[in-house]
Amino acid sequence: MPVKLSMRLPLRRCAVAGAVGLALLGAGLPAAAADEDRGLGRFYDQKITWSACEGTDLPEDLQCGKITVPVDYADPGKGALDLALARYRGTGGPRSSVVLNFGGPGGSGVLGLAHGGEEFMGLTDEYDVVSFDPRGVGRSSPVSCGTEATGRALEATGGDDMSDPRKTLAQLREVAAECTEHSGPVLPHIGTVNVAHDLDVLRQVIGDEKLNYLGFSYGTRLAAVYAARFPGKVGRFVLDGVDTLTDPLAEQGLASVRGQQTALEHFLTWCTEDIACPFGQDPREARELVVKLVDSLDEDPVPTDFGHEFTGQDLAVALGQGLYSKELWPLLQRALAELMEDGDTRGVEAFATGGVTFPLPHLADDPLAGEEDVPLDNLPAALMAVNCADDPDRPAAEQVTRDLARLRTAYEEASPVFGRYRLAQVLMCHGRPEGTDFIREEVRDLDTPKMLLVGTRGDPATPYRWTVETAERLGPSAVVLDNRGEGHTGYGSSECVHRTIDDFLLYGTLPPSGSSCGDEEDTRP
Repeated sequence: MPVKLSMRLPLRRCAVAGAVGLALLGAGLPAAAADEDRGLGRFYDQKITWSACEGTDLPEDLQCGKITVPVDYADPGKGALDLALARYRGTGGPRSSVVLNFGGPGGSGVLGLAHGGEEFMGLTDEYDVVSFDPRGVGRSSPVSCGTEATGRALEATGGDDMSDPRKTLAQLREVAAECTEHSGPVLPHIGTVNVAHDLDVLRQVIGDEKLNYLGFSYGTRLAAVYAARFPGKVGRFVLDGVDTLTDPLAEQGLASVRGQQTALEHFLTWCTEDIACPFGQDPREARELVVKLVDSLDEDPVPTDFGHEFTGQDLAVALGQGLYSKELWPLLQRALAELMEDGDTRGVEAFATGGVTFPLPHLADDPLAGEEDVPLDNLPAALMAVNCADDPDRPAAEQVTRDLARLRTAYEEASPVFGRYRLAQVLMCHGRPEGTDFIREEVRDLDTPKMLLVGTRGDPATPYRWTVETAERLGPSAVVLDNRGEGHTGYGSSECVHRTIDDFLLYGTLPPSGSSCGDEEDTRP
C-alpha cells in the first residue's frame, strides 16, 4: 500500500508577549532629520527599556526588552514591527555587548538564551550577552502557514504516486498562498538581508560602535551578510557551524541529508556497542531496522497522549534533532527504546519538537508562556520563509515537473530515513516570490577585521566543506578552526573550541588559520 506521510510538520509551542507583534505605524510619522538615513534615524535613536522577563522558572538575572524596526527598509514610513530581546548583564562593568544567534532559521534567541544561557556565562566578564527573536520568529511578528497547509505539502511531495507532478505543484502553490494569508505584512521582508539591517539597528541601540557577534549554523549566514553590508561595523565575529553562501537549496538539502545519514550511522555504531541498544548489536542490521521503523510508522502511526498520531516522518525529524550532538545520544537511545518496546512516544516527541539548532536542553513547559502563543508551525514556517527569501532560484513549473522524480530518487538514495522530509522542505519554495541574489553574488572578498570560522568534521547539518568554501569566499578576513569531532557546531561540545572562541571574543586572540581541535572523547557537560 502507498506510504502515508505525516500530515504535520514538526511543531513546538513557544511564547509570545501580548505587546510584541506587528505594529503598523502609519506613513505620516516624522522622518529622521538626517536625509542619508532615509527615514531610519528614529529607529537608530531609540532606547531599550530592560526589565525582568515575565514567566515562571526563568533565570532571575535574565532581562527582556524590545526594539522597533521598519517592516520595509526601502520605505521606513510604511510600517514597523517589534523585535523581542533578552540579555544577561555583564558582571564586571562590560565595555560592550556580544550578540548571539542560535540558528535555524527560525530559532528563537530569547528562548535560546533563557534555556542555554549558562553556556555563555564566561563571556559576561567583558560583555552583556544579548540575543533576539529575528523578524518572523517567536515573539517578533511570527509567520505561519497553518498546520493543514504544511501537512499538505508533505503529502504532496512524499507520496508514492509521482505520475502527476502538476498536481503536486498546484498543492505547493496553495501552500504558498496560505503562508501569505497567515503571516501578514512581514512575510515579503523576512530574508537575511533585512535581518542583517535589524542587527545593525540593535548594535546602535545597545550602544556599540562595533558589533561583536557569535552565530551558530544559520547564524553564520547572517554574520556573513552583515559583514558584507556593514563592513565598517564588524567587531569580533565568530561563525560556528558554517552555512553555505552559494549552494542552491536543492544542493543544500541533499548535503544535509547525506550529513544526517552519516551521523545516524555513527550513532548506530555507538548504540550497538551497548547491550541495551533497541536495534541489537549489529550496525548493519540496526540501519535496516531504522528504515523499517520509519516505514512502519508511516503506514501505521502510533497514537500519542496529545490526540494526534506519531508518524515515520515525525521520527525522522526526532532523529535529526537527536543527532545534532553526541551529548544527546544516550537520551535518544532511551527515547527510541521506549518507542519500540512500549509504544511510548513522549521521548521521541520531545526531540521532534526541539527545533533550536544550537543544542539546548528540551523543556516540557515553556517558561516564557504568556497570554498568547506563537503559531504552532512558526519554526518550519520561518525556516522556509527565510531560506526561500535568500534563494534566487525559482525553476519554472516545467523544469520542476521534469526534475521531481529524479530529485526524489537522489534524496531517498542519500537517505531512506531523512530524504522525503528534506525534499519536501526544498520544494516548498515553489509558488513563492523569487529570493534575493545578494548573498550569492555580493557576499565575497570582505574588507573586515579577522573573523573566526569553526567547522566540525562530523557535523550532520553543515558539512565541513561549507566552512572551507565560505572561508575562501570571504577572503583573507576568514580564520578557520578545524574541529575534528562529531555533532552540529563545536562551542557546546568541545572544550577546545569553547576555549578558542572565548579567547577571541574576550581577548582578541586568534589561532593560525587551519589550526585544529582534536576529536575529544568527552563532550562538555
